Formats: sequence, C-alpha cells, structure tokens
Amino acid sequence: MSNQVAREVKSAVTRSDVARHAGVSTAVVSYVVNNGPRPVAPSTATRVRNAIQELGYRPNTGARALRRGVSDAIGLILVDISNPFFAEYAVEIETVAHQDGQALILGNSLGQAELERELVDDLLGRRVDGLLMTSVYADADPLADLRPDVPVVMIDAAHPVPGRRSLGSDHAQGAAMLVQHLIDVHQRSSIALVVGHGQSPKPDRREDGWKRTLMAAGLPLGPIARNAYTREGGYAAGQELLALDQLPQAIFASSDQQAIGVLRALHEHGLEVPSDIAVVSYDGTAESEFAWPPLTVARQQVAAMAAAAMKMLTEPGPDEVHRLFPPELVIRRSCGCGQPR
Repeated sequence: MSNQVAREVKSAVTRSDVARHAGVSTAVVSYVVNNGPRPVAPSTATRVRNAIQELGYRPNTGARALRRGVSDAIGLILVDISNPFFAEYAVEIETVAHQDGQALILGNSLGQAELERELVDDLLGRRVDGLLMTSVYADADPLADLRPDVPVVMIDAAHPVPGRRSLGSDHAQGAAMLVQHLIDVHQRSSIALVVGHGQSPKPDRREDGWKRTLMAAGLPLGPIARNAYTREGGYAAGQELLALDQLPQAIFASSDQQAIGVLRALHEHGLEVPSDIAVVSYDGTAESEFAWPPLTVARQQVAAMAAAAMKMLTEPGPDEVHRLFPPELVIRRSCGCGQPR
C-alpha cells in the first residue's frame, strides 16, 4: 500500500471502526477517549486504546468542542515572542495549560496596537475558553469596548489594569535589590540606568526602584540612557553612556536583552566587566546566565506567574485584582562577585 493510500485509510477511520476492532460499543470508545462520563474496566480501556493506535484513529476535537460548548483551548497574546523572557513565559504557560487539558493558541502582536486588536478578534472568534495577554496599551484595558464573554487575565502588568485581573513582577523591588547590592557589597556610588521608552504615562517601576534606592543612600542619580528593550537598544544606550565625560561605575539595565547590548558596547570600547564597570540586569532569562561575564540579575518568577495566571483564568474571583511577584536576586560575576552563588 502506498503512503498516500495509507494516509487516506487512516484519515477515514471512525469511532465505529475502533469499536468493531476492539469488540465494544461506540459509547465505550467515547468514554475512553473523553475519560468519562462513565468508568470503563481497565482491560477494556486498554483494548480500546490499542485499537485506536493500530487503526490510527484521531478524534474530531473540533466537533467534540462544539458539542460541549467549549474549545479546550486558551489564547495567549504576547508583544514580542522573540524576547527570551516572553518565550520562556509562553513555554511555562503552555506547560500549565497542557496539565489542565488545554491547548494553547499563540499570537505575537509585535508591539503593534492594530495587530493586537486583530489577534484578539481572531482568538475570540475561535471561541477560546480564556485569554491571557500582554498589551501595548500598558495600564489601560485593551478590551474595554469588546466585553468578551470569556475570562481575561493581563500578564506582565506592572500596574493594575482597570476592570481586569492582572499580575506581574514587582519591578521596583527587583531594581532596588540590584542597586542596593552594588552599593553595599561593591561600594559603587555612580550607577547609570539603561531603560526603555515606556508606553505608560506612569514612571517605569524599575526606574522608580533605581531612583529611590540611590536617594535613600544619599547618592546622586546616575545618567539615564533610554532606548528600546532590545539588544540593539542596549548597545546604543551603552554607546551613549560611553560618550559621557565621566563614566559611571556601574550600569543597571532594565532587561537582559539591553544588558547583552551594553556588554558588547563596553567590550568594543576596551573596558572590562566588572573591574572597569559593573553591569546588572532585570529579567533573569537563560540568556543572562550564558553572557560573559554571566549577569547578576533580578530574576522574575516566570513559572509561578504562569501557574497563577492560569488559576486566575479558570477559578472564580473578583473581576479586578492585581498581584505582584517579588523577583529573586541571583548573584553572578558581572557585578564584581568572584563566584556565582
């Protein structure tokens, strides 16, 4: 039999075929495939599963979802899936969704408001059971005029989103931990900030944490270089700081990607990290561990946030709630500590 014919035969296999092959009723096949609603004897269930495997039967999940009135899928919209932080977040969410028996449909808005709205419309049109999303609208509710009939949770939200359940990391706390470490352990008194161009009218919480920590220590605010939250943005910001008459003793980068760009700019300038300038960053993605030198970071609790986001999506609770997760300080070489801890 040719491969094409074999594929055609497999695609034509029905639940009735499986039932005949296993010597059971179609209802029993349904109970095994759907894990209920009635129990099936273990030996019978094994016989049905063997028949499914031998015949290559594939249940029609679309038709089953229509009958049950659910899609067994959730939507996830991210602003930039190429960012290692969002990629790791997506993996963790997919893991939790799979454990809950849900498929994940992913959309990448590329930071564009119009594309984000198209993705929202598409996912709601697919009747997803819930929607997790980051938004280019920052602290505003991007679905205010849609009134979706499915639960929605805003993730990576630094501030509460009116009318929505939301969660994110305590950026201010993470920034404060890093800056305080540079001050207390390494006696750095001039600490520059590399930060992105925020969409929100509110100040970036990482900038706020950096500022408050320096002021509390009686130190002057270091220079600020604003550029995109990308490697290219960090590289440009690093060059901007290197053009100053007085170089800072340390640099706090608001994302790992920015820090990678800063490291390249410093190396090209012939400066050693951390002996000439210390560098620390926010996020704590796997990329930070494999930079050279490995980056000291405030690591976001990605797995915990993914689990909490799914719980917010599926469990009853208030329509508006905001939860912050404290980052973890991870000490490596880039700050000046001799050995990773």
